Amino acid sequence: MSGAGPASPGDRRREAPAGGSPIQPIIKDVGEIYSRLLDHRPVIQGEIRYFVKEFEEKRGLRELRVLENLKNTIFETSERVLPKCEQAMRDNLDETLKRLQAANHTIHRLQEKEHEAKKVQADKVMAREEKCIAHWEEFMKEQQNKRAEVDEEHRKAMERLKEQYSEMEKELAKHVSF
Repeated sequence: MSGAGPASPGDRRREAPAGGSPIQPIIKDVGEIYSRLLDHRPVIQGEIRYFVKEFEEKRGLRELRVLENLKNTIFETSERVLPKCEQAMRDNLDETLKRLQAANHTIHRLQEKEHEAKKVQADKVMAREEKCIAHWEEFMKEQQNKRAEVDEEHRKAMERLKEQYSEMEKELAKHVSF
């Protein structure tokens, strides 16, 4: 900083005690020497401004390159990769759909066969059950007939025994009366 511009607050303090004396030019020169040798703020501020300017320019260029790469990648993807993926998906989807339909048809046939087998099995079970019921009913009829026969034989035997005992009683009565 030269003496041409307004002095900084530190410079005023140095000039204040001198007033209008002949030392004043010396103090002014010492202040200039001090600011040039020891006060690096203007130089540092200039360097900081230069560094920020360079950083922003390089950063802008770097970001511009990144954006350009992204644009190219997006273009590549939308123009080349996406149609290939869509075509592969369509091809594979058609093939997968055909396989699923074939599997579905096969499973449907297996279910029908299983249903028919269960129906045949149920019919066999029903026929066996009906046959068993018919055998049971026939058995019960035979048992009732045999019971009726046994009851009839028992009744006849009881009558014969009654007759026999009554005859024996009559004969016993004849012999006892003597």
